[in-house]
Amino acid sequence: MKILAAGATCAAAVGIAFAQETTTTTTTNPVTGTTTTESATATTTGTIAAYTPDSDYIMFRTSTAAAPVRYYYTKDTTILDPEGHTVTWSAIRPDMPATVYYTNVGDRVVVRKVVLSQPAAVYEKKETTTTTTKP
Repeated sequence: MKILAAGATCAAAVGIAFAQETTTTTTTNPVTGTTTTESATATTTGTIAAYTPDSDYIMFRTSTAAAPVRYYYTKDTTILDPEGHTVTWSAIRPDMPATVYYTNVGDRVVVRKVVLSQPAAVYEKKETTTTTTKP
């Protein structure tokens, strides 16, 4: 039983490691000596842990056991619903499953695209007024 549990844990860890793989290329120009570092977009799947509209980041968790990580977004970040339609940032809610496409820019993880795994819930507020009259 312990071997089976260890195998499952290793498989999960490998899956998470592959999901977060990113390719970084560093090039040095032999003439000028300048070094350029480029990162390719990587993806990870998990749950949005927190989003505050006035901030420039979301907190994202790759598993229930993992600590949330800060992913920064820009005005060019795109939010898509499961069908691929663009939606607004107001569609994002905590505990919503999603796939994040990101790039490492310096020491920041910058989100390029967020694909929500479930449609955004629409809440409709209804007010009912009851008037009672005495006969």
